[in-house]
Amino acid sequence: MEEPREEPTTWVIGHKNPDTDAICSAIAYANFLQQTRIPGALAACCGPPNSRTEWVLAQAGLHRPPLKSDVYLRAIDICHSDVTFAKTSDTVIEAYRLMTDRGYRSLPVVDENDCFNGMISLQNLLELLIPASDQGDHARQVTTSTHNIARILEAEMVHLTENCDQEQDFLMMVAGSSEPVMQDRIARLPSDELLIITGDRVGVQLHAVEAGVRALVITSGFRPSEAIIHAAKAHNTAILVTDRDTASTTQLIRGARSIKNAISHQFISFSPEARIQNIKEKIKSERRQALFPVCDPESKSLLGVFSRTDLVNPERPRLILVDHNEFSQAVSGAEEAQIIEVMDHHRLSGNLITKEPIQFINKTVGSTCTIVGNAFRDHQIEPDREIALCICAGIISDTLNLTSPTTTDEDRKILEWASAIAHIDVNKFKEFFFSAGSVLRSSDFAEAVNSDRKEFEESGYRLSISQVEEIGFDHFWPSRESLQEELQKLIAERDLDFACLMVTDITLNDSMLLIEAPDEIRKRISYPKKDSHLFNLKGVVSRKKQLFPYLSSVLSEIPKDSEENA
Repeated sequence: MEEPREEPTTWVIGHKNPDTDAICSAIAYANFLQQTRIPGALAACCGPPNSRTEWVLAQAGLHRPPLKSDVYLRAIDICHSDVTFAKTSDTVIEAYRLMTDRGYRSLPVVDENDCFNGMISLQNLLELLIPASDQGDHARQVTTSTHNIARILEAEMVHLTENCDQEQDFLMMVAGSSEPVMQDRIARLPSDELLIITGDRVGVQLHAVEAGVRALVITSGFRPSEAIIHAAKAHNTAILVTDRDTASTTQLIRGARSIKNAISHQFISFSPEARIQNIKEKIKSERRQALFPVCDPESKSLLGVFSRTDLVNPERPRLILVDHNEFSQAVSGAEEAQIIEVMDHHRLSGNLITKEPIQFINKTVGSTCTIVGNAFRDHQIEPDREIALCICAGIISDTLNLTSPTTTDEDRKILEWASAIAHIDVNKFKEFFFSAGSVLRSSDFAEAVNSDRKEFEESGYRLSISQVEEIGFDHFWPSRESLQEELQKLIAERDLDFACLMVTDITLNDSMLLIEAPDEIRKRISYPKKDSHLFNLKGVVSRKKQLFPYLSSVLSEIPKDSEENA
């Protein structure tokens, strides 16, 4: 009976520099999908949660979603972890059987500590089996150990000598001639290298052990007499008994050679984090290697292998984007992933293009968590308390507890419904939530600028708008110069045309706008000025519905192309 296929992971993920709504909507929507149509849905975040979101997760008793800085396909994503491998102690026969059983032309090889050692191919095995020269003793020479011979022949070890597990050069000799001829041949060769293969020829057996040959292999299951065993002990000769006939025994002993001297150390391997595009570039001119190992860069342990066919049409990561709808705000690598759904409440913009039709949900509400809450209600599913609390937090955060101009009746309805399930007093929750994390108080000004930041392209400009919510502006004034410097750094690092930080007082529903932009742009901003880089935004609290549309109208008056051509 065929085993059911494992459900692939579908990552539900918010935008870069995620706010509470982005992370909470991802958590809640992944939970909804697990109960309805996508069992493999998992929430993730492409940036660390801010302190308020961490507080919400602690209140809900939830762990932070896994951090995914990108979703580029890597070697670890395409390699096969159920690896068939050979060991350096394996014989040619053992390695060959592994290859033929699995239909492979090559195998990775690991040492006694399971560390990757190299690659072995069918050609390497063939070179061991067939001597380079058929002159003199080359054709009869085989490098192996007595233990290897016994293992390959499945032989009974009637008598063993010291160092039977050590490899040495054996000279094979089949006792196919008369006893006098065999005695002459044995006498002409070094006895400590001789490996005599014979059947029930007692005379040959006795002469071989009395001559002190290294090993005697008796075929067809014939057991030696006690006299011969006694002589073998006296002359330090190993005796093996196999049920196989002489011809097959001879062939198998050739295959008892250890593979360690044929392992190739000239190969291409990859770390688990190697990106697919880089892999393709590196191996495009390599035609001889059929299998590519993936190894832990520190322990050198073998994690998996892949072939060229695994690179042809690899399974792309499955993504559901929440709280954003453009690649500039999405997790890095989203353009190479399989986007199966988008759920958002912002304007449509950017260059989001998919290869297949997808479900696209975009509603004019104040929070993505409102849309998620509606999905639960429409399917008559009551979320668990922790999920309901996340829905409340996302709505309270994005609508400033229903005071933002983005707030709709739907937000109010879902907040009332979810707060009853979460057993919270919304007003008390709001007070604790907004006081839980003043990023300005922490003096981490880079975090203040990046904790809730979005990038846009408008009229040829690349701009960034960050927003922090505070209870009053007390922590803003001492931080102002440092925040200005962080905006300047951000412009240089992200190759932006300008950047601004919107500091919102949630008690007065007013904001201050700190901006780092060319003079021409700052001169056209009509909000009351505190100074050349700071503006007073009375009654402005929404980046989405108030600030960005206003800046967009300003930029439309001085499109970048016309400015550069002036």
